[in-house]
Amino acid sequence: MYDAILKYVARYIELTPAEIEIFTSLLTPRKVRKRQYLVQSGDICKAENFVVNGCLRSFYVDEKGEEYISQFAIEDWWITDLNSFLTQTPANYYVEALENSDVLQISYEAYHELLTRIPKFDRFFRIIIQKAYVATQQRIISTMSKTSEERYLEFVDRYPNIEQRVPQYMVAAYLGFTPEFLSKIRSRRNKLS
Repeated sequence: MYDAILKYVARYIELTPAEIEIFTSLLTPRKVRKRQYLVQSGDICKAENFVVNGCLRSFYVDEKGEEYISQFAIEDWWITDLNSFLTQTPANYYVEALENSDVLQISYEAYHELLTRIPKFDRFFRIIIQKAYVATQQRIISTMSKTSEERYLEFVDRYPNIEQRVPQYMVAAYLGFTPEFLSKIRSRRNKLS
């Protein structure tokens, strides 16, 4: 189960065998059933989650009960309510499994122990957070400057594996439009093909 995360980490930092042992000892494997929550709005997020296999989503629910999906996460991706995790304050987001999934969790306490015992993980997590921030900025620009159809095509191009694994109404919620509107876009695309 640790092979996937060790390959992922090796893209950014090199670990000695002793550091690998420390790192893996601080991770907790967890099986998550479809529709099970790892984080619920209002709770304090206790762990950062690395997806070994499966598919999860992070979403916000407004006062009218409307869902806004901020992220999907599949194999080799991280997912959490980062603000809640880092500040240990109540979460704004829910994190839910869309498939039966296996994750490796690092608790808040273990995260800080890891940074103390292996300082190069500071660099690793900085890179991961920077990449997430850049992706968020790109998504904001796309939302502000592209048509709905352009956003959908960009999503399909960037995340082809996700579109096949999540219900279309969730893709629509992620892109910020109704499932009916997404159906029209997909129908138009099929006629052009």
